[in-house]
Amino acid sequence: MAITCGDPNGIGSEVALKAVSTLLSQGTTSTFILVGPPAVWRKTAEHLDISVDPGEWKRGAPFTSNVVVYSSDGSQGDPPQWGELSAAAGRTSMVAVDDAIELCLSGLADAMVTAPISKEAVNLAGYKIPGHTEHIRDATGSSDVLMVMVGANLKVAVATGHIPLADVPSRITPELLRAKIEILDDCLRSDFLISDPAIAVLGLNPHAGDGGVIGSEDATIIAEAVKSAQDADLNVVGPFPADGFFGARKYREYDGVLANYHDQGLIPFKTIAFNRGVNVTAGLPIVRTSPDHGTAFDIAGKGDATESSMLHAINVASSIAYARLRKTAPVAEGK
Repeated sequence: MAITCGDPNGIGSEVALKAVSTLLSQGTTSTFILVGPPAVWRKTAEHLDISVDPGEWKRGAPFTSNVVVYSSDGSQGDPPQWGELSAAAGRTSMVAVDDAIELCLSGLADAMVTAPISKEAVNLAGYKIPGHTEHIRDATGSSDVLMVMVGANLKVAVATGHIPLADVPSRITPELLRAKIEILDDCLRSDFLISDPAIAVLGLNPHAGDGGVIGSEDATIIAEAVKSAQDADLNVVGPFPADGFFGARKYREYDGVLANYHDQGLIPFKTIAFNRGVNVTAGLPIVRTSPDHGTAFDIAGKGDATESSMLHAINVASSIAYARLRKTAPVAEGK
């Protein structure tokens, strides 16, 4: 399991070390590759008195313990400057992401968990990306991906990802929604081993357009995408008015929910599952998860960050890696 440091000036290394320490105390047999400068991991462990002492590991060498630190350039790096926004920290966080991607693509890691990055710091460092998801999509050569939030028996996907709200209506097309429904369906089958997943699709406008009175997209674009998916024998229903869907807890009746835009899905999700939520990137050839919170610069270095979401992210990544292994493993003769 490769775990990135995230922005070294945030809480990423803290919650990762706390989560790994918890898993070690529970007797885990997993091997954790802490990806990023050794100085970041060691300073965090020492400063916060976290009982994890990872040794440095070089690519291709045997694992001598179940917690190691890896940085592709072999340097110690700089210790964290907690709470500071900087281009250097943004660059460090993205080098760690790229290292973890390479470890997964090469088969040296079964999954990667990414600690939070600062999008502002990353862009200061010259990476013109809206977030992890899009960068990992491009780095793995994936044609399309989907952000799926998992937690509290709830799985909410976001059709348009990290884009300005003003751009959402023009991005919502029958073709886009049909493609996202298919990715979500495959994710639920392959990664969560649900044989016939039921998927709910939310409407775009208030009251799902109220019969066209408050916008036509629901009755035309979204309904067309749902009908197209149904014609392909996918178990899909919608569009549902988003407020009533969550208010009446209709999500309990479905295995997955497809929201049209970021806040439509993530506000109710985080209200229901905050600190238990996990971001899963569906559609990748590798397993990638992350906790559902940000860098929290305001509490970085104080020891106050909870590792709950990171712990869930590690466990979900392990579960998905195992599910994919089960799906692809050859069946013994006679079974």
